[in-house]
Amino acid sequence: MVPLKCKGFRAGGVAAGIKKNGDLDLGLLVSDRPARVAAVFTKNRILAAPVKLNRERVKTGMARAVIANAGNANCANGSEGMAAAIAMTAAAAHALNVPDEQVLAASTGVIGAPFPNQKVAAAVPVLVGALDEDGILDLARAIMTTDTRPKAGVREAVVNGAPYRIVAVAKGAGMIRPDMATMLCFACTDADVALDDLQAALKRSVDLSFNRITIDGDTSTNDTVILMANGASDVKIDTIEAKASFQQQLDDLLMDLARQMVRDGEGVTKVVDLTVRGARSNDDAWRIADTISHSPLVKTAFFGQDANWGRIFAAAGRAGVELDPDRLDLYFDDVQMTKGGTGCGDEAEAKATAVLKQPEFSVTLDLNLGEGTAGMLTCDFSLDYVKINADYRS
Repeated sequence: MVPLKCKGFRAGGVAAGIKKNGDLDLGLLVSDRPARVAAVFTKNRILAAPVKLNRERVKTGMARAVIANAGNANCANGSEGMAAAIAMTAAAAHALNVPDEQVLAASTGVIGAPFPNQKVAAAVPVLVGALDEDGILDLARAIMTTDTRPKAGVREAVVNGAPYRIVAVAKGAGMIRPDMATMLCFACTDADVALDDLQAALKRSVDLSFNRITIDGDTSTNDTVILMANGASDVKIDTIEAKASFQQQLDDLLMDLARQMVRDGEGVTKVVDLTVRGARSNDDAWRIADTISHSPLVKTAFFGQDANWGRIFAAAGRAGVELDPDRLDLYFDDVQMTKGGTGCGDEAEAKATAVLKQPEFSVTLDLNLGEGTAGMLTCDFSLDYVKINADYRS
């Protein structure tokens, strides 16, 4: 098993008293040398203070650290929120003896609550003292909110006989939908990657992973994915073959984390791989997949283990995309539910119901119109989802 660590990076997490339950709630990822940095942020027009700060700082293309807290989103706090984000990064920069502008910030938690500046400031020296090359899981735990378990992963590849790694942590369990699912993700690699290549690779991987999952259809104010590359392995990603391999490793790692997020979704009992194929274009397929995967009626049918394919058809039909109702073929795993737009009978229904009793399964809708295809990773809506979000602040 590949160790969950990366050359030249240290991480850690401590309990600063931000969360009411006393769990870890302040984390730090640090590169021992200046690192190139790429990032992707939420498309929500209401932005948390750390997102605003990071969008400016990543323009330099260099970073040394990311400090993150859970339990408070530091959003909708006006000028005081921005001052708090700057103060949090300044405290980390001072303790690490690095320039303020090379420290990024991230927050997650309740929106609109005053930020606990004093608690963070008091905890930063302890946090820096806790940094360790094996501290990735502590960082993952420190950014959890309604998550029930930490989410982390590692990939290792070889270029000209020399290995490099990519390590990442993520959090996210609710308020999840594309346009950057509601989540934080911090990734690091000890490979030497040019800045433009790093940003392009990250954007592609995010589009294939975090922008292809949904739990409840909400997009947060704090979504942030940061990738730092410090070159500590002395492996250069500078050939076509090396770039392709790096992209594949990053794609695989972020998709793994995205799947971990959906599996740990608030109240989730079913994880569903949805594929729409046979559309006139990939964009048409995407629009239909997006509509089906966000449909409350479809998601509650999944929870009830009800093979109600009519709800899937209805969602597809309102996606604003050309389709022929008399050509639709629908499958649950390998069980064909409809052929040419009509049901395949009671036997197929019984087999499909058995499929829906599994914790994970696939749904495939074939429009039989062209070569366009798109996928989404979605889930069910359960009673527990409502309970979790009804008392989130209490």
